[in-house]
Amino acid sequence: MKIQSPDNNSPKKELPTALAELHVLIKDDLEKTNQIIIEQLNAQVELIPQLGSHLINSGGKRLRPALTLLTAKMFGYSGTQHALLAAVVEFIHTATLLHDDVVDGSLTRRGSETANSVWGSKAPVLVGDFLFSRSFQMLVEHGDLQVLQIIADACAVISEGEVLQLVVTNDLATDETKYMQVVSSKTATLFAAATQLGALLCNRSEEEIAKVSNYGLLLGQAYQVVDDALDYSATQETLGKTIGDDFQEGKITLPVIHAYAEGSEEEREFWRLCLEDTNHPEEGLKKAIQIIKDRGSLDYAMKTARNLVEQAKAQLASFPQSTERDTMLKLADFAVDRSY
Repeated sequence: MKIQSPDNNSPKKELPTALAELHVLIKDDLEKTNQIIIEQLNAQVELIPQLGSHLINSGGKRLRPALTLLTAKMFGYSGTQHALLAAVVEFIHTATLLHDDVVDGSLTRRGSETANSVWGSKAPVLVGDFLFSRSFQMLVEHGDLQVLQIIADACAVISEGEVLQLVVTNDLATDETKYMQVVSSKTATLFAAATQLGALLCNRSEEEIAKVSNYGLLLGQAYQVVDDALDYSATQETLGKTIGDDFQEGKITLPVIHAYAEGSEEEREFWRLCLEDTNHPEEGLKKAIQIIKDRGSLDYAMKTARNLVEQAKAQLASFPQSTERDTMLKLADFAVDRSY
């Protein structure tokens, strides 16, 4: 089956400046990564490339593989293996999305139908498993045990984070510390691994690798906190997925944790009714959004995200000025300034 090449030059919506600059800067490397993705998606069972390309071509920002490419470029890498590792990162991310959408019952992502809404729940789970397996085949081909260890560890942490999120769902006893543990595991870990791989390819010192890894981790944390805030503040057209999914699914995110802690007893009873008893009153989401706004919980979440971004940018302070480093700084700002 012929697979359509991911189209990064004609995205569904105009890219913000930071992303546009990023895509120009790593254009050739990203094209190599996309070619590897196309080659590695091929399989004897036609549904695998069909379903895999459905999500890969659906207009994602390509942040995680881009971080691998950008970090390698910042450190002067001149080989070809960064494109392979970026493709691995994208496959792992895609696999987690396929699984997430099934678990959450999501119908839209990036403005398009999710794979489970098109093919049902069984095929996306199995294709996600294929992508994980293919990723490790690619890493074995790469042949670096340290790289393999980074990805294996990241996959284990991500899976644990997904299970932890399932455990704390509908539990208003979840505090900010536990929430950040979920965020760090299920989202930020792959950001950290992506940047770490780029530095490792260039044989950088342990201190330098740690700094870019910390940058990725903090960036990923901020990115997820903003995602959770957007679920109560964005429009469906802008966000590209159903607004209020977190509320409907009973996810305990930072805006809810803050609103519950700061709320009146009547408001707390509302949250218990909706999120713990899953008994949503008419226009419950509308009321939830209003409470979150009234309690300053969106502002609190965004302040938290901005603090994380400033910490992320500080990790890059000791590196020489370069176009790549400046782009990484701009990406950190984009994480909190975006509307989708």
